[in-house]
Amino acid sequence: MSAVEDFTEEAGLFYERLGLSRTAGRVIGHLLASDDDDGADAPELCERLAVAKSSMSVALRQLDQAGMVERFRRRGERRDRYRLTEDVFGRAFRAKMAEFDAFQQLAARGLAAVGDDPRRRRRLENMRDMYAFMADRFPALLDEWEASR
Repeated sequence: MSAVEDFTEEAGLFYERLGLSRTAGRVIGHLLASDDDDGADAPELCERLAVAKSSMSVALRQLDQAGMVERFRRRGERRDRYRLTEDVFGRAFRAKMAEFDAFQQLAARGLAAVGDDPRRRRRLENMRDMYAFMADRFPALLDEWEASR
């Protein structure tokens, strides 16, 4: 296996831990490390990644809906091609930031469940407060990152 293939496999495992399918993660890894700036079509990705057409279809739909890839066609061609969106990581991070609210809501339910026990409340308050802090600070940090580029 080449170093690029190893990286692609590692990306698949990495993104799978973050909630994407392993195939979607492998697609991201492939597109990140590809020497072709013009993306790839689904059959090319299936061949390069040794993935079934149905798995690739699901992965590309997942990535497209998440705003991580963009679909386009080259003039005169009939097949859609896929490439990473310009700000793929900013978009992915902004999507994950929506989970900060879910963590805060979970902490609130936990606080209601434990009542007045200060020891258990302290852990849950710490969870709630940390995610509130992240939800408050990260949008500005991403805006600063985008402005610096």
